Amino acid sequence: MTPLKTILITGCSSGIGYNAAVALKSRGHHVIASARNPDDVARLTQQGFTALQLDLADSLSIQQAVKKMLELTGGRCDALFNNGAFGQAGAVEDVSREVLRYQFETNVFGTHELTNLLVPVMREQGQGRIIYNSSVLGLVAMRYRGAYNASKFALEGLADTLRLELYGTGIHISLIEPGPILTNFRKNSFALYKKNIDAEHSVHKNTYQVMEERLQTEGAAVIFTLPASAVTEKVIHALEAKRPKIRYYVTLPTYLFATLKRFLPVSWLDNLLRKV
Repeated sequence: MTPLKTILITGCSSGIGYNAAVALKSRGHHVIASARNPDDVARLTQQGFTALQLDLADSLSIQQAVKKMLELTGGRCDALFNNGAFGQAGAVEDVSREVLRYQFETNVFGTHELTNLLVPVMREQGQGRIIYNSSVLGLVAMRYRGAYNASKFALEGLADTLRLELYGTGIHISLIEPGPILTNFRKNSFALYKKNIDAEHSVHKNTYQVMEERLQTEGAAVIFTLPASAVTEKVIHALEAKRPKIRYYVTLPTYLFATLKRFLPVSWLDNLLRKV
């Protein structure tokens, strides 16, 4: 029988984080479900979760959440699922320095700080699991996703390096790389795109019109889209398996592009990605 674990999950308001929290709680694990919005924290608490407010773009929020969690668990943290993230859409030349910085504050810097606060706890325990929710866009780049691409490429680099540095400590690092998953991610991306990108005065204006239609599509916008539970299956294995995998691919596009990146010349892969 798999020993039950205390796991902190970021980004539990909906989608992948929420689905994972529900599933792991049902399996008997002690789930600490965190969310940025206090209303979501209240809702999670009403649903029976141990819930904390945690904003990955706010260092003080991260520190307070970790302190509170360790108080609730008697100083224990067996696992961390770094799930919280968002995707800023827009052409690279239309993304300002401030917008790019905010993308990294949440997806990279906040995740990095949170992880670093919990690594010493896991070292002291002699074991732990750190699971990163990356993306197919951490493997290959796609147009009009430059800020998000960059953040996931950075996250992959940090995770790969940390894995090498923690070898022999009993702390396992796993990366989950989903493709299209049915969540609120696209809806949230559209709101940020409208807020931060001046589409009307961009040379990419015509392309943006097509992109806006896709971002506003209800349900699955592309084929091979899977539910959030497909990611949760990988999280469960990464958490409970005696030998967790280093990388978990989710959805056909992720398997496909990971393979093509290995074997195709870069120019050929670029030509294919321009058509996606």
